[in-house]
Amino acid sequence: MLELYLRLFVVFTKVALFSWGGGPASLALMQREVVSEGWSTPDEFANAIALSNAMPGPTAPQASAYVGYQVAGVWGAVFATAGTVLPTTILVLILIALFFNIKDSPVIVAMLKAVRPLVVGLLAYVAFDMFRTVWGVQNLGVGKSLAMGWDKALIAVVTFLILVYTNISPVWLVLAAAGLGYLVYR
Repeated sequence: MLELYLRLFVVFTKVALFSWGGGPASLALMQREVVSEGWSTPDEFANAIALSNAMPGPTAPQASAYVGYQVAGVWGAVFATAGTVLPTTILVLILIALFFNIKDSPVIVAMLKAVRPLVVGLLAYVAFDMFRTVWGVQNLGVGKSLAMGWDKALIAVVTFLILVYTNISPVWLVLAAAGLGYLVYR
């Protein structure tokens, strides 16, 4: 069992160290890794992301805990979460001490100009992949999937529009969606 715990730690450390842009940006890499390890299906991972987004706190450690628990119980969750958080926290503490000396470096500025749009692409991929999973696009095609899941499309569009045009906290939207799900989908 220790070997599995260490594998969880290593895989989630790899995800954390090679994901630029924060927790949400790591989700695409995290999904590929956990699916390729056989620890989760895309559908199960979508559940992990949905639950993580409905909870307070950062998404990536919560998704790691979900997968770790699914694979190896409480200790699996502990090792997966530690892999997600510890190495990058230590690295950040070291880099903070150095950052203020190099933040205006042309090399750093140039690197960040390419990494920022990459993060947008990673987030777009996560949204696209969750779209395919939630609407079953792989099986039915986009048009038919949207027609059959019009209610989900409506929730997604209304959420997007509220976030774009108001200052309402996403917390209220998550709570409203959970309440709606409870009333409509049970």
